[in-house]
Formats: sequence, C-alpha cells, structure tokens
Amino acid sequence: MPDVFDELHRRCRSGEGVALATVVATWRSAPQPPGATMLVAADGTVTGSVSGGCVEADLYERARHVLATGSPELIRYGISDDDAYTVGLTCGGMLDVFVERFDADGLAALDAVAAARRAGQPAAVITCVTADASDPPGAAPADPAGRLGRRLALVGQQVTGSLGDDRLDAAATADALGLLAAGHSAVLRYGYHGERRGTGLSLFVAAHAIPPRMIVFGAIDFAAAVARIGAFLGYRVTVCDARPVFATARRFPDADEVVVQWPHRYLHAELDAGRVDERTVACVLTHDPKFDVPLLELALRHRLAYVGAMGSRRTHDERHKRLREAGLSAEQLGRLASPIGLDLGGRTPEETAVSVAAQIVAGRWGGSGHPLTTLAGPIHHSA
Repeated sequence: MPDVFDELHRRCRSGEGVALATVVATWRSAPQPPGATMLVAADGTVTGSVSGGCVEADLYERARHVLATGSPELIRYGISDDDAYTVGLTCGGMLDVFVERFDADGLAALDAVAAARRAGQPAAVITCVTADASDPPGAAPADPAGRLGRRLALVGQQVTGSLGDDRLDAAATADALGLLAAGHSAVLRYGYHGERRGTGLSLFVAAHAIPPRMIVFGAIDFAAAVARIGAFLGYRVTVCDARPVFATARRFPDADEVVVQWPHRYLHAELDAGRVDERTVACVLTHDPKFDVPLLELALRHRLAYVGAMGSRRTHDERHKRLREAGLSAEQLGRLASPIGLDLGGRTPEETAVSVAAQIVAGRWGGSGHPLTTLAGPIHHSA
C-alpha cells in the first residue's frame, strides 16, 4: 500500500489519529486482494480503496466511528438480495475488512516499516484482527480482549511491538517470514499462546515486499514505452544496453536505473548477487543475435516470472534454433514468450507495451487473455 502507507505514516508523525481499513480476506469474486487499504483521516480525507466503490460509503462511516472510539472492528461485506446496490458487493463476492485506529502509540511499528521501505528492505505488519473467547471450548483464555488490534512490525529478524505473548510473537514472526519472502499478505490462526492448531486468534500479515523487478534489454523506443508501463504496474525498472550513446537516463525517465553493460553479463552479475528472483520479468527487445541469444540462454535456465523477446517469426525461428544448439530443453524453451506480447493488433511503441504488459499480467494471475464477453464465471478471482 505505497500511497496509503506514506500518508498513514505522515499523519501519525504529525500527531494526527487516522482510521485504516484493510482487506484481510476475500471469497469468490472480489475487486481487491488481501492487503488493499483505505485510510480515513480526522479531517475527512480518504486515501486508497478496498473495493473500487462498492462498499466505500458505508466503510467511511464505520471508519469515522472507529476513529472516534478507538475500538477496532472486523466487518464482513457481501452481496445481499435487497441491499446489493446499497451496502454490499454487487459483483457477488465477499470481503472481510479490519478497521483500526492509528496514532502516535503505533509510531514505533510505523517508523520501523518506513525505514525498511526507504532502504529497499521487505517488512511486515502483523495485526490481531479477531480474538474469540473459546479456545479451546470451555476454556477461559487469558486477556482475550486485550489482544484485538495489537500489532508488531517485522523487519528482517528485528521485531517491534508485541501481540501480547512471547510464544505467540515467536510463532507469528516465523510464519510471517515465509509470507514475506513470497510477497503475500494473509490471515494466520493461532491459539492464545501461539499454538498453531489453535483457533482463538486471527492475525493478519500485511507484507511490504520489495517491488518485483522488470529488466528491459535494448535501449530502443519500444523499451521506453515498456519501461513506462512497467513502472505504472509497480515494477522496479532497469533498462540495460551495451551502447552508451543510447542507454541514457534522459531517454528513459521512467526507469529506476539505466545500465550500460552487455546484457548477458549484467544479468549474470545480478543473478550472482541475488538481485533477481522468481518475480522478475525480462523483456528482451534487442533482436540482435549477438545480444539476445546469450542473454536468453542464461535467462531461460533460471525460473523468472516472464521472459519475452521481440522479433519477427523468422527471427524467432532462428533464435529457437540457436538456443536448442546451446542445449536448452523443450521445457526451458517453452517458457519463452516470443514473439513478445499478446495479439492486440498494436502498431506504436505504446500499443506494443500494452500488449507486453497484458501478457505479463495474464501470466502472473493465470488469465486466459480472452475477451471477458466470451467467458463465464467471476471477473475477479480471490488470491
């Protein structure tokens, strides 16, 4: 939640109290995934969204109430027969939204996460969103009401704050590290003292992961458009080309960095340094065998999220032949999106960039790329 978090941190730093609404769970067709947030400030300002408009009006009033009382609330929104167009999700899904008040008391956790974000480090905030008084049945857990709304921040192995129990903190921290490594936000359930088979507590882990990378190879006009849309999608964008006259920051203002290096040498160095992972997308726009063949050979030997290469059908066939001769398997070659992009009929660099982005998004979420009018079932899918 980049924009929302920055606003949250800024207002709490200035001494204001704010209400933060966070999607913690979804079912069926839901417009926003877990982790989507909406902030309501004391002056009535709203930042962010949790449903694209379906429930915001009601949630705004709930958030104002939480801001006034300080008592957190877990709210379930779903479609209803008579109220579908007033309060509910007309798309047919369900959302659990946790609303809590943040103020100066939560600054330690917010400061830890803000510092991690500035340093490019992953961080997580773990919040207790439900505390049931029946774990196990008939038992009387210690201080159940005091757990609701408690939170801790996790940056590396450093923990700030507490959920109210040392064993619970340890269990939640260990499990949150796994979610953070994958960049996923989710609800975890425990007993009151961290028992993983318990059901007394629900903790929401909001993962603030390092943005995934997009590496665009080839400093051409198409690369500028792809870099622009990659930044729009939330990727950290690098443009790499061996020709210094073309690889300049002025030509690629939307890229986070522009590197002058032979493409395969740069990728090799990034892989060795651990700065490329399974979320990384590589767009090879060089369409020059001396650049793209050694680069693609290296990229396809690793599990990247997406590897696409620009070129004609003839270029594609010649490229495949060279890569087979280099020893790549059919399975590795099958991961190559070449020619790059979906068939949108585009002509300009910007239209081509849209087709590349569409293919990346479809691959990330398992989309078919077909028009929604030809498909049945929900439009939005829960993660």
